This record gives sequence, C-alpha cells and structure tokens, in this order.
Amino acid sequence: MNWLDDVKIKLKRKNQILFRKDCEFLEDLASLVEKQNRIVLVMWAFDLACESIKVLEEKYPHENRPRDALVYSKAWARGEIKMPIAQRKILDCHGFAKEIDNKEDIATVHAVGQACSVVHTAGHAMGYPIYDLTSFVHRYGIDDCFEFIESRKQEYIDKLNYWSKNKDIYNFTWADFLLK
Repeated sequence: MNWLDDVKIKLKRKNQILFRKDCEFLEDLASLVEKQNRIVLVMWAFDLACESIKVLEEKYPHENRPRDALVYSKAWARGEIKMPIAQRKILDCHGFAKEIDNKEDIATVHAVGQACSVVHTAGHAMGYPIYDLTSFVHRYGIDDCFEFIESRKQEYIDKLNYWSKNKDIYNFTWADFLLK
C-alpha cells in the first residue's frame, strides 16, 4: 500500500495522526535522522518549529504557547534551565492544540511540541514530520496534497543535510547532556 492509500484509510477512521514514523514513505528521512548527532537534530527541529510558529502566529496573534515552548526549549538546550520548566511549556503548547477546532492547526501545534521535545530525546525528531505532513493533508485536502507532501518531505531532508553540514554556524553553548 502506498502512503496516500494509508493516509486515506486514517482519514476515514478520523485518526489524529495520518502518518507513521515507520511508514515506507518516510524511510529515507528516518534513516537520515538516525545518522545524525543530537545537536544536529535539535537545530533542525528548532528551524522547523520556527516555520510552524510563524504560521500559527499569523492565525493566532495573541497566542504565545508555541513560541514559549520554543524559547524555553532553546534555553534548556543551552543549559540555562532544567527540563521540568521547558517540559511545562511544551505541554502547554500541546494543551493549546486541545483548545482549537481546526485540524490543520491542531497538527501544526503538535508538530511544534514534538520539535521542541527533540531536546529531551532524539526519538521525538520524527514527530515533527508526521504532524506537519498531517497538517498539509488537512490544508490541501487528500486529493490535492500529493505534490505538497512530496515536496515538504524533501524540504525536511534538505534542511537536515544543511544542519548536518553547518551545525557550527551558531556559537551556541550547549547543555552537557546534549554533548554526550
């Protein structure tokens, strides 16, 4: 079964997440993610989260929870705060998703939360794409999303390759747990 058929089934079942981390469509991205060190994944995830936050801020200009999750996750990644403080902000971000009705925006908010959680564990890295791609299906519709989904996946790969090659462009002081 191709990814589009799988997504159609999930849509019919009204699943919240329309892609799986281990789906065949995302195998190349997942393989690339597995080869990266944690700092590369954190930079990649922060970059992606920034994109989604800009979209959300246009629609919800007075909503700060996604931006706060990113700000606090960056502080956590730099070792300036401890996990529980950032974790609370990430959970607040996910909480915002429960307060809105738009499926595209719900998925986008969860994508931000997943991106911010990469600081905690690399296992969250694929969370951003599965939620972000879900938002694209809701934005464009199942019959018109194919090209957008394919293109977006390539953007993830390109950005990951970029951060892999340019992880030192920012003079960040990283928390010790990220350097291990």
